[in-house]
Amino acid sequence: MLVLNCSTKLQILEHKLLSNFPESLKVYGAVLNINRGNPFRKEVVVDSWPEFKAVITRRQRTAESDDLDHFTNAYAAFYKDQQAYQALLENPDTVNWEQVFQIQGLQDGLYDASQAVASSKLVDVKRSCFQMHILSGEIFFRLVPPPKLASLEVSHASLLNSTWSRGGSEQCRKYLASLISCFPSTCVLDEGGCPIAWGLTDQFATMIHGYTLPEYRRKGYNRLIATVLAKKLHSQGFPAQGNVLEDNVPSVTLLKSMNAQFLPCQFVRLIHTPFGFVNTSRL
Repeated sequence: MLVLNCSTKLQILEHKLLSNFPESLKVYGAVLNINRGNPFRKEVVVDSWPEFKAVITRRQRTAESDDLDHFTNAYAAFYKDQQAYQALLENPDTVNWEQVFQIQGLQDGLYDASQAVASSKLVDVKRSCFQMHILSGEIFFRLVPPPKLASLEVSHASLLNSTWSRGGSEQCRKYLASLISCFPSTCVLDEGGCPIAWGLTDQFATMIHGYTLPEYRRKGYNRLIATVLAKKLHSQGFPAQGNVLEDNVPSVTLLKSMNAQFLPCQFVRLIHTPFGFVNTSRL
């Protein structure tokens, strides 16, 4: 188990991950953020170097953490060998199994490995699966007259927290505030300067929480937000990646109309909760 702190090695890893698309996409997004200032205080763990069989990105151990905050306590994983990944996963120096955390990735074996390790750690694992997609930087869309666009502000975090399907907790509000302060976002403002539609990006360079307030829907705002945010990401050298539930028909229809590329592998999010936190953690 090695922590990659050398900037040269991290640049090499970024290029190595490119050759393992799309399964490496989540780790790739996290490494891109690390190599571009590391605003979310992440680091990379590998089983070996320069040839690796498994790689995990995680929060720096010196960064402030909340044991109930699975939003911030988030790992991305990619492996070439599932057994090597499982060995890395069960190493207590790699993952803090004493807190609630999540693992994200695009490989089915991630769940199997978590289940195998969690049973001995007395940890519950819940799996959610999504369709993963990438938007081209060549997409174009505008509204006439054009609405007022801006980046989100930290003060908007409470609104986002109250409208996100995963929101509602103080941990989530703080997490969203951190994302807003660290990563690209876009919103449409009403005449009073309040957000009525928005989208932002997370620690894995993924577009998340695209939302329009109900009274402002069917005006093209979701398409506009996705277009503007995708262009922001591409201009900074990031892929414009996102995920959607398969049964979210309106969002899937919108993405298809934007010629989104749907990836052949599913995005998997695994929430790990120690048994002692099961009744206190809001998931």
